[in-house]
Amino acid sequence: MTAKSPQDSGFLVHYQELIGTWTRRLRNREQAEDLAHDAFVRALEARHEHVEQPRAYLHQIARNIAVDGYRREDRRAELEQDAISAEPLLGEGPEAVMHALELADNIERALAELPLNCRKVFVWQKLEGLTQAEIAERMGLSRNMVERYMIRTLRHLREQLDASPT
Repeated sequence: MTAKSPQDSGFLVHYQELIGTWTRRLRNREQAEDLAHDAFVRALEARHEHVEQPRAYLHQIARNIAVDGYRREDRRAELEQDAISAEPLLGEGPEAVMHALELADNIERALAELPLNCRKVFVWQKLEGLTQAEIAERMGLSRNMVERYMIRTLRHLREQLDASPT
């Protein structure tokens, strides 16, 4: 049996509905369009032989992406709050907070220099707390490859942070 393309499975007929639903939920059309795009990309990458209910499948993917986004935002807010509450540990005053923010910016810049898979592995493991096995399954890779991506990322971060003036 050959894999059906999203067009053959009836995915495209649900595109506008997906955008409409998520525009209402998110109250932001741009975010809804991004979400719909990401849902279609995941549907294309999933390579399922046959999807019985393409509409439900797309909406579930979109829901999962939205939940992941909220979790990331919650985690980012926690990290920012931790950085602020850790101020006495870092030193006194606003200089310590500025140093922590500069460090976060340097990390973000260094991550942006890496390939997408390296960034995904780092974020999913370090910020979202996924195991290497969970990441491997999510990405369709071996655990060994996930570990290699993490090693490459950590090595790059170390090099970039050692070279930064902060």
